[in-house]
Amino acid sequence: MSDALKHECGIALLRLLKPLEYYKEKYGTAFYGIQKMYLLMEKQHNRGQDGAGFASIKLDIEPGQRYISRVRSNQQQPIQDVFKQINERINEELTQHPEYNDSVALQKANIPYIGELFLGHVRYGTFGKNSIESVHPFLRQNNWMHRNLIVAGNFNMTNVKELFDSLVELGQHPKELADTVTVMEKIGHFLDGEVADLYQDCKNEGYTKQEASAVISERLNVAKILQRASKQWDGGYAMAGLLGHGDSFVFRDPAGIRPAYYYQDDEIAVVASERPVIQTVFNVPFDKVQELEPGNAIIIKKNGTVSIEEIIPALPKKACSFERIYFSRGSDAEIYEERKQLGRLVLPQVLDAIDSDTDNTVFSFIPNTAETSFYGMVEAAQDFLNQRKNNHILENRNTLTAETLQELLKVKIRTEKVAIKDAKLRTFITEDSSRDDLVAHVYDVTYGVIKPEDNLVIIDDSIVRGTTLKKSILKMMDRLNPKSIVVVSSAPQIRYPDCYGIDMAKLEGLVAFQATHELLKERGLEHIVHDVYKKAKAQEGLPDSEVVNYVTEFYAPFTDQEISDKIAQMLSSEGIKAEVKIIFQTVENLHKACPKNLGDWYFTGDYPTAGGNRVVNKAYINFYEGNDARAY
Repeated sequence: MSDALKHECGIALLRLLKPLEYYKEKYGTAFYGIQKMYLLMEKQHNRGQDGAGFASIKLDIEPGQRYISRVRSNQQQPIQDVFKQINERINEELTQHPEYNDSVALQKANIPYIGELFLGHVRYGTFGKNSIESVHPFLRQNNWMHRNLIVAGNFNMTNVKELFDSLVELGQHPKELADTVTVMEKIGHFLDGEVADLYQDCKNEGYTKQEASAVISERLNVAKILQRASKQWDGGYAMAGLLGHGDSFVFRDPAGIRPAYYYQDDEIAVVASERPVIQTVFNVPFDKVQELEPGNAIIIKKNGTVSIEEIIPALPKKACSFERIYFSRGSDAEIYEERKQLGRLVLPQVLDAIDSDTDNTVFSFIPNTAETSFYGMVEAAQDFLNQRKNNHILENRNTLTAETLQELLKVKIRTEKVAIKDAKLRTFITEDSSRDDLVAHVYDVTYGVIKPEDNLVIIDDSIVRGTTLKKSILKMMDRLNPKSIVVVSSAPQIRYPDCYGIDMAKLEGLVAFQATHELLKERGLEHIVHDVYKKAKAQEGLPDSEVVNYVTEFYAPFTDQEISDKIAQMLSSEGIKAEVKIIFQTVENLHKACPKNLGDWYFTGDYPTAGGNRVVNKAYINFYEGNDARAY
């Protein structure tokens, strides 16, 4: 309902632990890994639709033969485009060389993309860039097999400038001030050093140069490289990497902000951003897919050994709650129940808003991602109605007739699908006034199900900027002529920017911030606006560990309800006849519903890393100074 949030990435890493001939014999194809990668990426397309990339590595290839393949796309359907390119290339080789069809060895030696190690990535670009150069995986090339590095991740660093400067101090010349480049070069720097040290050891032990290669592969300490590379990292990340000789890893940030799950059996080791993706693609039960713990890396050596190693000591776990509310696919067993619970827990506020008049209330949802929380809200409403019926029966049991009892039992919670998105309608005109009119018709409404005396309750995942609500949804719902429109957000008020991967960079774009600013002006408290600025400005240049989030003082004078009421007033544009009310989930109930994902900084300002406090203060300074720039 609100403007769509963007989450930048999903990752998939797959290692085949048997020779390719095994998969040919058991599954009928040596392309088993490619087929599974397509499914792993397609099942995560919800996480990124701006771009997609795929990389593969062949193990034990003779010198002079190509062993790394990579393909990326930023087309409208990037996953399909990536695998279209792969399939066309494979089919071209098989057509030109029919003899490859009968030999797995020939296929591996001569056809690109076939291999034992794969990395896939789907992307949402948080910085608005969608050039092919911005699409993962990134490749750092070297003639030494061990020094080739392929990196893809679901991450955002708050201290890119610091990381960039540290590379310059090491004598490097990074090509771009971007977190992906700086992170890859940081890992690459320590990878180079580790390989050089191991090579010197091999020389001292009398190995030839060719013999040294296998020894380096065996001895290379991936955990040590990650420990040294990540010392200055501040952000949320699930970082995946492949080394040219065949080692691979996925490394999760110490606060567990970004998700990562893994599964291993005797055939495969696989890591992905979401649990049900692995469950579905490999047909494994829920309890067999493990969560990678914060600060840990899953490391898969070239010889197939899989280990979990601590890279950074874990911080208090602050896994992103928006993963549960909105981003992750709702087919996960835990997420499904959590989203239903979000709907259940918000019902008491809904009942207050409608004066408990469920007889004259229609419940619905928009968009489709809010459907699960809608089920929870309706179940709770049905429980409320059943209790009301039960009380009425007990209070009137001596006078009830069969007819009145039948009438009482027929009363139900009214639910309707009141909005249907017209997927074919495109807002092709960019001029504001014309485009706004088109936006207002992106959804079709269901006429005839709302009476003039009805309340219309619509639940949504979250309300971020409120633009779509104001320009489209509320106008559309008002055409149904309800008495009141109650918009319910299953998430709390979004008050602070995110700097760990969600595209919420500017404070002034958040409707809760706008509403609070209006309240400060109306109540003669504008001095708070300036006071917060002075405190934030005074901290510029301080180490991140000493920075305090003073933006919390901006919201302090008002209750949640006061801010919600102001948001409702601001979003109720002229011409709307129905009374508009807006309800937000409480932070307390969010934590009850999602007890394993307590990351709530966008709601509370409680950032899990020191860099978050610097970012929120910088966002406020930008707002106050009229600087239209990102804070990170």
